Amino acid sequence: MFRISIVEEHNQRRLMLEGRLIRPWTEEVENAWRTAGEDLQGRKLVVDLTNVTYISADGETTLIKLMRDGARFVCRGVLTKHVLKQLARRCRCTS
Repeated sequence: MFRISIVEEHNQRRLMLEGRLIRPWTEEVENAWRTAGEDLQGRKLVVDLTNVTYISADGETTLIKLMRDGARFVCRGVLTKHVLKQLARRCRCTS
């Protein structure tokens, strides 16, 4: 199971991902990212990985694409933070 939600806040729009980030959901995440990035009106767009329980190789590729597009991430788990740092090194981005 996987869920994508968009939460509107005063200073940001949050793309909330929940569940296992695997194919076919990776394509849906990329589409949601593009859609959520429209009409931000000066707000930040943040990808929230707090409730992601697993990231496959396809999921990592998707996260690298988002990083290259300027995504900023929020997460809590030690493993997810470690994965994001490793991906940022691979794409030479800052997360």
